[in-house]
Amino acid sequence: MSATLAQATGPAYTRIYSYGAARGENAVPNDDLIGPIDSSDEWIRQRTGIITRVRADKDTDAIDLATTAAAEAIEKAGVPADQVDLVIVATVSNPKQTPSVSAIVADRVGANPAAAYDINAACAGYAYAIAQADALIKAGTARYALVIGTEKLSDIVDPADRSISFLLGDGAGAALIGPSDTPGISPAVWGSDGSKADAVGMNATLTEFRDGEVPWPTLRQEGPTVFRWAVWEMAKVAREALDRAGVEPSDIAAFIPHQANMRIIDEFAKQLKLPETTVIARDIETTGNTSAASIPLASHRLMAEHPELSGGLALQIGFGAGLVFAAQVVVLP
Repeated sequence: MSATLAQATGPAYTRIYSYGAARGENAVPNDDLIGPIDSSDEWIRQRTGIITRVRADKDTDAIDLATTAAAEAIEKAGVPADQVDLVIVATVSNPKQTPSVSAIVADRVGANPAAAYDINAACAGYAYAIAQADALIKAGTARYALVIGTEKLSDIVDPADRSISFLLGDGAGAALIGPSDTPGISPAVWGSDGSKADAVGMNATLTEFRDGEVPWPTLRQEGPTVFRWAVWEMAKVAREALDRAGVEPSDIAAFIPHQANMRIIDEFAKQLKLPETTVIARDIETTGNTSAASIPLASHRLMAEHPELSGGLALQIGFGAGLVFAAQVVVLP
């Protein structure tokens, strides 16, 4: 008779202990971007709600931003860095295809030899990573996890592109997750629709660039397609996430959607029939759309501006290139 394999078991529940953030060093107002896209400050504000966005210095990369955000999350959580045994980084802007951002960040913040890997789920990446960290800690595979969304999107924009270039910013947001006596992260509602893969993403491959067939690949989107999908399909996902969490819209203290576009955020809130008391994250106004970093950055700002939300429930939802989506309810640290 063969031996029975030992199985790990973890805590029944997890929660977010803290947030950390890093924003690009430079505030870039609409007026700096309107020339190449033949537009105006008013047009950008009306369509997106963005007044200014943050962009990083030439020498700052997504790894640097992630390190700063991660260090703050660790410090605020009061968990020794060497006890962090899992680092998950969500990004589409690793300066190299390999090695991972996560392994470098784990070493820089003192979490070496933590398990470390990157995920590419675009603007849903952070919510995907929260779901994974929650599951892995409950399974006993990790005890403390660092989840980071980091992007330097200014490296992959075409200043003359009217579909997405003026939306994008640079930054990183981090969350430290660990065991909890009570439920702090609800089951995720997540998925994908690869049939719409052409709606948003890079306009060429690196091999085409290498072979001189195309200029440097940049991000593009079919704005109307993405807008319709986000507003109609994602509102259903958000409602399903509330159901999975066993809560009502009236229980939600904060709504933290991916900061894609202010019009999408406002339409969401209307469709979900959130009460007047729900605080809605609108970090996009001065940060821009930072893809995988947008939800943790918005969460960090919300907690700084509204410390009374601590312990309250937040509905978060990410959605973007793939197309991919993920939503869950979390207890705010």
